[in-house]
Amino acid sequence: MLRNKLLSLPFAIVVAFSVLFTGCGTGSDTGAGTMTVEMTDAPIDSADAVNVFIERVEVQSQDGSGWITLNEPQQEYNLLELVNGATEVIGSAELEEGTYNQIRLILSQDGHSVVVDGMEYSMKVPSGAQTGVKLNINAEIEPDIEYVLLLDFEASRSVVKAGESGKYLLKPVIRAHEKAITGNIAGTVNPVDAQPVVYAIADSDTLSSTIADTTSGEFKLIGLEEGTYSVSVDPRNDDYQSKTVDNVDVTAEETTDLGTVEVSSN
Repeated sequence: MLRNKLLSLPFAIVVAFSVLFTGCGTGSDTGAGTMTVEMTDAPIDSADAVNVFIERVEVQSQDGSGWITLNEPQQEYNLLELVNGATEVIGSAELEEGTYNQIRLILSQDGHSVVVDGMEYSMKVPSGAQTGVKLNINAEIEPDIEYVLLLDFEASRSVVKAGESGKYLLKPVIRAHEKAITGNIAGTVNPVDAQPVVYAIADSDTLSSTIADTTSGEFKLIGLEEGTYSVSVDPRNDDYQSKTVDNVDVTAEETTDLGTVEVSSN
């Protein structure tokens, strides 16, 4: 069922800024703090790999003094490796004290690809390759404080099949979370043969998703704001039934462990 849901949603970016109050190792007399950007992924079941090439990660001060480079990775990332709580640091740098109102990812126009049923297809960014993917933030950098921004690069909404042409486009859809005030949900699905996708849902909105580990059945949903969620387990193996666990409470900086979630066979 999930394999038929191929990716026609419009380009949208939902952004909130992440502030993680930890020591950054700079002296208090420097007037500087650290901004760190981590990336994770909400998975896509209809692809074997989604490769995105990031050239630069930049931030802009509110005073309009221009863009400051946090990192120039010049690197390809397979988003489907960043699931089940895995993250990748794509930028980190010391910044002067002050307010920063935007961050942007500079993506190459080419160099992106998606692998579907073992076949690799190149992807292009239809627009924004020059100006980058801009995210509005309102970050107050303070001395000796590390601010961590978690970017959830939603592969399932970012890869768009261009009609019947057989071509694919990359239209980045990114959610950002305040990592310091978010929590996680973890557990294990049994049996492993169910091969489920696991969703965290609040008020009918899917706020996080992942594919349970195909060997252990373990899963982890990260970057969730405090609140109560329903966890939906949707097997990709049609021999098993879906299951929903309601009233799952999430507390900031903690992981709610659901233990083993049993799914029934048809």
